[in-house]
Amino acid sequence: MRIFKFGGASVKDANGVKNVAKVLQHEGTENTLVVISAMGKMTNAFEQVVDDYFYKKENLKDSLSFIEDFHQKMLDDLFNPNHEIYNKVNHLLGELGGFMVRNTSKDYNYVYDQMVGFGELLSTTIVSAYLSETGVENQWLDVRDYIKTNGNYRDAKINWEQTQQQIQEKVDVSKLNITQGFLGGFGVETTTLGREGSDYTAGIFAYCLNADSVTIWKDVQGVLNADPRVFSETALLQEISYTEAIEMAFYGASVIHPKTIQPLEQKNIPLYVRSFEDVTKLGTCVGRGKKITPEVPCFIVKKNQILVAISAKDFSFMVENNISDVFKKLHDYNLKVNLIQNSAISFSVCIEDKYNKFEDFYNELKAAYKIKAYKNTTLYTIRHFNDEAIKTIRKRGKSIIRQINTETAQLVIQENI
Repeated sequence: MRIFKFGGASVKDANGVKNVAKVLQHEGTENTLVVISAMGKMTNAFEQVVDDYFYKKENLKDSLSFIEDFHQKMLDDLFNPNHEIYNKVNHLLGELGGFMVRNTSKDYNYVYDQMVGFGELLSTTIVSAYLSETGVENQWLDVRDYIKTNGNYRDAKINWEQTQQQIQEKVDVSKLNITQGFLGGFGVETTTLGREGSDYTAGIFAYCLNADSVTIWKDVQGVLNADPRVFSETALLQEISYTEAIEMAFYGASVIHPKTIQPLEQKNIPLYVRSFEDVTKLGTCVGRGKKITPEVPCFIVKKNQILVAISAKDFSFMVENNISDVFKKLHDYNLKVNLIQNSAISFSVCIEDKYNKFEDFYNELKAAYKIKAYKNTTLYTIRHFNDEAIKTIRKRGKSIIRQINTETAQLVIQENI
């Protein structure tokens, strides 16, 4: 049994959908379950619809039209005008419209999950129909009937016992199955597993079906040691251990979802990251074994960070009670901490202000502490660093903080403009 996962970039247009069919024909389709994300940037588009539904009703018609037009063009490019897929897609869009009319909930997270999930439902419906049209027999599955979760909307937790029972009893593993990533079911309601949760979906199915492997198909040749958009020279990592993959994910590497590795490691299921643009390449294998091959420094970059230096007004030590007070406020204001450093009289944190709460945090904290903030900084994390790798980063700007342990170096940089 194999699990394949195709992300939004692989089905961003009609040529992408056609290429997915070619990949499956090349790899074979027996004993395969395929997890597919929403097409292109459709998750962002659906998030815009939710935002307009709540806050900008005057823009709602346009944001809905954008989604309808995108999928209409996709259908026109893939099918003849009389194909039944048009009715299926219109039915799904009608379900979305019906929910918006019926809904009385003011819970943003609940409404988000009920609406955004249509991106995956539309995507898999279209891909399944195209595969059938080209002679690739397949079975479309509604993942909400298989992956069961709690009601923690937008970050639902898996009910493993129920999920395993549903998957093992109901999935016909002899067929090619097509299903959605990112989504789960809580009773009759839709839940989501967090952004980029489609990789996790693949891991869940692999665990429950005792799969031989998981393959994530991407528009890169595998896992690189650095983001090619930031670094001009990169190297392909041929092998990564489970532990190393989790470490890299912890520090912010975006190739593999942090929760994906855990169910695979428990059953020693290898994860491959391969290119859907060149199926002849082997890509990267994540499994048990060496930390990384080849052994080169790996760079992880987090931009738009805020470095905050905090000290007591009376020049006293920053000890447990001060630090716990600061952490409580960081939690209260939903500020994500990516680096911590403290001395006798100072405590520094590098944070992300995802929810635009930093100014409120700053104003509350300055009443009790001396506080200095450096905005628009970049956090560079180097796994398996060497002197040359650190020099490369220091050339990019002024180093405000540097922190080094056995395997990892982290530098907060105010970059040269």
